[in-house]
Amino acid sequence: MQVPVYNVAGEEIRKIKISDDVFGVSFNEAAVHQVMVGMEANARQGTASTKTRGEVVGSTKKLYRQKGTGSARAGSKKSPTRRGGGVSFGPRPRDYRQAIPKKLRHLALKCVLSSKAGEGDLKIIDAFNFEEPKTRQMLAVLDALNIESSALIVTQKPEENVILSARNIPEIITTPASILNIIDIMSHKTLLMTEAAVRTAEELWGNGAKQGRKDASV
Repeated sequence: MQVPVYNVAGEEIRKIKISDDVFGVSFNEAAVHQVMVGMEANARQGTASTKTRGEVVGSTKKLYRQKGTGSARAGSKKSPTRRGGGVSFGPRPRDYRQAIPKKLRHLALKCVLSSKAGEGDLKIIDAFNFEEPKTRQMLAVLDALNIESSALIVTQKPEENVILSARNIPEIITTPASILNIIDIMSHKTLLMTEAAVRTAEELWGNGAKQGRKDASV
């Protein structure tokens, strides 16, 4: 697949070939859904907790005599029906984690990357090369590339000037290529990657990476 590469002024400077193994995969809705559900489940703390009537501190003395009051009989102030009492069937601490196989996670990631490329929402820039952090500079780059809504900026490795330049812009976040995930990609309209980040993604998740690992194990 041939895609254009832009500079910070929004000018197309060349075209490069990107791997169909990473950016040309058919969309697998089931895989993407399963990975997304797993990631959201793994992000839950699972610390919500309530006290049962046995855990509430209070006297066990019977509140009042059982007969002759005209009221319903009551034996404990810790009853769930009383204010300050225990909670029936309330939440308890639990682990929500789900195992996500590596192959499934990689397939889902390649599916959403391919979706962005196929829909024209993937833009590649040669490099940022900011000498100092300036929000104005980042806004100028986004404007030159016609990025008007949310965007995920992906660099090969963390670049402090890029991070600081983008952090005050609403709906714009930055991430290194090695920790890309499908939730961040799908939560933003445009995927803006540096050319070096594209090559890193191909090395990490392309078929060439699998062959390299096989050769190393021989």
